[in-house]
Amino acid sequence: MNTILRRASAAVAVAAVGAQIVYPLVDGRPRDAVTVAVVALLAAASILHAVATRGRLWAAGMVAATAGVGLLSEVVGTATGIPYGCYEYTTGRLGWSIADVPLVVPFAWTAGFYPVWCVASRLTHRRLSRILLATIGVVGWDLYLDPQMVADGQWQWCVTDAGLPGVAHIPLTNYAGWLLVAAVMTVLVDLLDRRIVRTTSLHDAVPIALFLWTWLGSALAHAVFLDAPELRYSAVYGAVTMGVLGVPLVADLVRTRRAELRNTPTA
Repeated sequence: MNTILRRASAAVAVAAVGAQIVYPLVDGRPRDAVTVAVVALLAAASILHAVATRGRLWAAGMVAATAGVGLLSEVVGTATGIPYGCYEYTTGRLGWSIADVPLVVPFAWTAGFYPVWCVASRLTHRRLSRILLATIGVVGWDLYLDPQMVADGQWQWCVTDAGLPGVAHIPLTNYAGWLLVAAVMTVLVDLLDRRIVRTTSLHDAVPIALFLWTWLGSALAHAVFLDAPELRYSAVYGAVTMGVLGVPLVADLVRTRRAELRNTPTA
């Protein structure tokens, strides 16, 4: 059963990558549909993989800690400006909403968080280090996400001149909010990891591949395939920040592969 779920997760992940490749090729309503499909497919791939490798209870807790906390933060955020700053979603673009927050948005937190968590868990078993790395990785993912979605008109900010160079229309308070909320999520999932007895999984190829695709593919898309000039800056910001995990991950994958080759008997 777990093997079937892992294969299903891989198939859904491939579909998500395909939808992301389609994204720059469409516009208007078709692009909105592709945006929803990308989030739904990435979240589904993550949840299926979590169930297969970490168990149903762990997966349910992870979804509660990501989509649940994410939804709460977005509802509070759009109503009060805390913790992200003053912003609002464009109505009628991403499907059904609750309290003016599209329902697909909380699952974007799940889709972005899980691959980052798996990579951080591969890189270190130390509790504080893993929490720190996962938090940085999720913020790095948002350095791609927010500029791309704002450029596409999915949401807008009240303050448009208090951000990073090149993307000043997204205030720094947004990233501070992401840092806070991502830290809460990582602490909750770390507690979940320690309280729920499970078999340590070595089958994280799907989330690791999704992480690498997001890190490198988003940088390429922002730099080359998407039109908004501010995305040339977000390509750098996202690549550097996610690279805090990505560079040691690639080094670890290379070391592991070399060790496997050395240990492979020759004919």
